[in-house]
Amino acid sequence: MFSQKGLSLDQAPPISVVFRFFLQGASFGILGGVLLALYQNEIFDPASKGALVLTHVFTLGIMLSVMLAALFQMLPVIAGVKLTSPAKKANWVQYPLIAGILSLLLAFHFGKIAWLYLLASLLLGGSLLFISFEMIKKLLQVPNHTSSSKGITAALFSLAILVIAALYLTATLGGYSEGIHYVQIKTAHYSFGLFGWIAVLIISISFQVIEMFYVTPPYPNFANRYLSNGILFLLAAASILSFFLPDIWMICHLILALLLSIYAIITLKRLSKRKRPVSDATVWFWRLGLGSLIISMLCFALGLFVQTAWIHALAYLFFGAFALSIVFAMFYKIIPFLTWFHLSSQGYFTAPMMHEVIHPKTAKKHFWIHCSMMTAFIMSLIVPQLIVLASLLTVLSFGWMGYQIIHAHLLYVKTQKEGHKFSMNA
Repeated sequence: MFSQKGLSLDQAPPISVVFRFFLQGASFGILGGVLLALYQNEIFDPASKGALVLTHVFTLGIMLSVMLAALFQMLPVIAGVKLTSPAKKANWVQYPLIAGILSLLLAFHFGKIAWLYLLASLLLGGSLLFISFEMIKKLLQVPNHTSSSKGITAALFSLAILVIAALYLTATLGGYSEGIHYVQIKTAHYSFGLFGWIAVLIISISFQVIEMFYVTPPYPNFANRYLSNGILFLLAAASILSFFLPDIWMICHLILALLLSIYAIITLKRLSKRKRPVSDATVWFWRLGLGSLIISMLCFALGLFVQTAWIHALAYLFFGAFALSIVFAMFYKIIPFLTWFHLSSQGYFTAPMMHEVIHPKTAKKHFWIHCSMMTAFIMSLIVPQLIVLASLLTVLSFGWMGYQIIHAHLLYVKTQKEGHKFSMNA
């Protein structure tokens, strides 16, 4: 996965940091499946509490958790950034984050409980702004940036902005603010969340890992240099102009849909030209995710002109398929590598190989579970009863992910207890 020239044990965070954030994401995924059984087809009504709760289970509980895991691990590799005391910083973020997410979900479910909104704001705002600014500060000190490190910086700025916007929204919902600009701030909030944070971070990491993992031709210069920062600039400009020109978001979203579709097509083309075209479930996840992104952007653009509920639902469902597919693709690369890397760096010549941590067939089985889950979600728009199947498959998918993390951790601990190290005398 990573060249050991670009990563040493001194630079890497403790393996527990990455494992914990991934396990947190899997746990919230299981919770999301359970809540889906409770809310069922209510989630397709954007004004419902079910939609609000499940959206934030996905964006905060799942996506934010696994993206923080990736950032803690990949900043030393991609940008040469070493976070001091990573385990301590992870604790300062993770525990308030879990409590804050649960507080926010309860606030959305029960509604109009002011202290829950205040508690969620303090916990989420404090922890996320802290880690965002900590990582941005380190990134701004990097003397020579790559396209990936520049894009990660843009994504973290987007995260900070969407958190600030969220604080305004929760203050309004909790009755602490009149919310005069609620509509404009809400649009900016979810636009920075979907496009500036999730999409830009995935794009930025892909600039490095697509070529590295799959030995593909490099991305075109215009994509490397301008795409991530261009999306951030576009979102910032639209957010400011929306106070004077309410329709500016339509133009902004159309441009974003075009840019993300072009990115997906370019990346699919890169994957088709990889030099080692072996069967690999992570490639399947990437292709499914990129194809879903194209469909999502087409639905998103169409939904700007045709106000039909199912088009908007499909846009968000396929965006979720895009984000989760890439998460699983990265997961099946990161977890096996880290287990092997940390043990071999500690001198264990009995360290399990990557395929012994998670067998490739295991990842392929998860791919089909994931496809079945997304199919059930989409078909439930036509056959509402299938939402129960989608709920069960969601629990199975994230339960599968959680099991792989626990298995890797137990294998890691077992090797440390029973494994054999290289002898210096020998």
